[in-house]
Amino acid sequence: MRWPKALFLLFFPIWSFGTNFDRSAVISFTDSSLHSRVCRSIEILEDPLREYSAEQALSHSDYRISTDPVPNLGISSSAYWLRFALTNNSSEDIVMLQIPNSEIDQLDVYTAQGAIPELVCATGQGRAVSTRALHDALYTFALDIPIGATEWVLLHVSSNKQLRVPVVLNSGPGYIIDHDLRGLIAGGCFGIFLVMGLYNLFVYFSIRDRNYLYYVIYILLVSVTQVNFMGYAQLYLWPNAPSFAVLSSQILTVLTAIAASEFMHGFIRSDKYIPRFKRLTWWFYAFLLTALAITFSGYELLGYKLLQVAVGSFAFYLVLSAYMVWRRGFPPARFFCIAWSLFLIGVTVYIMKDMGILPYNWVTTYMMPMGSVAEVVLLSFGLADKINVLRREKENSQAAALRMSQENERIIRDQNIMLERKVDERTHALQESNAHLKRTQTQLVNAEKMASLGQLTAGIAHEINNPINFITSNIQPLRRNISEILEVMEGYRSLDAQQAAIQLKALKEREQQLGISESIEELDDIIGSISEGSSRTAEIVRGLRNFSRLDEDDLKETDIHEGLRNTLTLLAPQIREVVSIQQELGALPMIECFPGKVNQVLMNILTNSIQATQANDTGRDPSITILTEVVDDHVAIEVRDNGMGMSEEVKAHMFDPFFTTKAVGEGTGLGLAIVYGIIEDHHGHITVESEVGQGTSIRILLPIRHARRNEQRA
Repeated sequence: MRWPKALFLLFFPIWSFGTNFDRSAVISFTDSSLHSRVCRSIEILEDPLREYSAEQALSHSDYRISTDPVPNLGISSSAYWLRFALTNNSSEDIVMLQIPNSEIDQLDVYTAQGAIPELVCATGQGRAVSTRALHDALYTFALDIPIGATEWVLLHVSSNKQLRVPVVLNSGPGYIIDHDLRGLIAGGCFGIFLVMGLYNLFVYFSIRDRNYLYYVIYILLVSVTQVNFMGYAQLYLWPNAPSFAVLSSQILTVLTAIAASEFMHGFIRSDKYIPRFKRLTWWFYAFLLTALAITFSGYELLGYKLLQVAVGSFAFYLVLSAYMVWRRGFPPARFFCIAWSLFLIGVTVYIMKDMGILPYNWVTTYMMPMGSVAEVVLLSFGLADKINVLRREKENSQAAALRMSQENERIIRDQNIMLERKVDERTHALQESNAHLKRTQTQLVNAEKMASLGQLTAGIAHEINNPINFITSNIQPLRRNISEILEVMEGYRSLDAQQAAIQLKALKEREQQLGISESIEELDDIIGSISEGSSRTAEIVRGLRNFSRLDEDDLKETDIHEGLRNTLTLLAPQIREVVSIQQELGALPMIECFPGKVNQVLMNILTNSIQATQANDTGRDPSITILTEVVDDHVAIEVRDNGMGMSEEVKAHMFDPFFTTKAVGEGTGLGLAIVYGIIEDHHGHITVESEVGQGTSIRILLPIRHARRNEQRA
């Protein structure tokens, strides 16, 4: 409670002595002192351990007089006490005290008429908005000082940021004017930010250029950052989050710097003009986020100092980068360079005001938000100019593309003429090459056929030689016997009637001497032997002729079993007493095929099976099994042997031309390739199952009615 005025006058001498106003100049507040700043009349006491009570601080003797227009307490972990004596010589008993710095974490205001200070308000950024004396963005206090009275004003302040304590005294009307003017400036700035943000957001939705989206995000962060420095962010956005409010300026500064960099990266095409820009930018991001992390970890002072260095160097780097792009020929970069420079000028003036280098007035106080407004407007102009630049570049590129297209069209016409000539030449060469290739292929196939026939020749020659030798060896006895018989017959024919008895006796003796009876019996055996040899020779010749079918180049109905028999007849010299042949032949209909080609398939497969069984060293008796059956509308021919078998790698290439496992000179590698081609021509199928050391099974499916004949019938 206030003392009664009479009691106050009674004890005024003692109180005056106790408070010792003579130690410092007393500030006189009058009606003409509207919006007056307390300059060098403030006394400052540092409280390093934050242990002084208000009573101790008021009566402490270690105060120093402030020499700055605005007390600058620096960046420190100490708490500070500020005091000054105030005489109210105005016409009202209320003096408005304002502290226009929203970045003070703790702010306690006391007044004292005697040795006991009275708390007016305990507030600050580190406390909820509800603790403020007045609902205002700035810290404002109504000091109840009677007219003509003199009282101590004691301030207790602390902060983990740059601590400036501007002290402004104002009257009620002056405060209202000041409040309205601050609201008008803040509302105007925020309104410009809002208009620019919405305009560019609509542009983004229209043209879908990400630069506009980055710019809208940047404007949003800049606006929130500026109203935060003005004190309105905590007042309206997070009034009950003092812990966040204390760090809000650092967080928003980092986010704004990153948003500015991302917007600038796309706006000035830094990846084209400064290839290393993005890499260096990531280092700055790491620096900024590291400083912010240090702040969060409890080292607020160190983090704040590092953040000042990081933000300052990063801002200079962005301006320098924009200037470099401008100098390298991208005109829209000049807008960013000028706009960012204006913003930095505003920030510099704001900081110099806090440092006491520049006076503390309306211009220096609001230079940073005004610089931000100028920056936002210029960047909007820059984006519009960039659209014009891109439009001109597009028109130029389209014109260049049209010229290039016309030139390409001319070149293409010339090239087409040249290509057509070369294609004709190449086509002629390919036709000749294909004809040569076909001739070569035919020669290779014929060579393989001749090789197969060559292998058969030795066996056939041996097989035919036996009956021929048999016939040849019987010719001489036949000639001798016939000669003897003819000699006797000639004697009988030349008998003389007069000497018949004597001549008959001589002839009988000669007949007995020559053994005509035995010769006549021997003639029957000789003729039988010659007949058998001739039959065997004729059978071999007939089998060879039926096998080759050289005169049958058209589709014919053929008996597969007859082809097997002819093939086995020709292979008899290789099989006899060497390989055991088992035949499990089913009832087969006549099939439409090329008989000679089918016989060649059977010959090649059986020859390979014979060679495989002879090459097997397992000790098993060589054996081949031939099976035939009808499967749906196909005839199946399966040849199984217990030979050496094949590996998977050999199976994968067994039908490739010129692939062979035989020694050089023993095979051309075309046999199975020809087999595969013939079966494909017949629209048939061939499958192979083999196991190394166990044997191989080859199964052939041939259609009963050939596809080509069916198409002709259809």
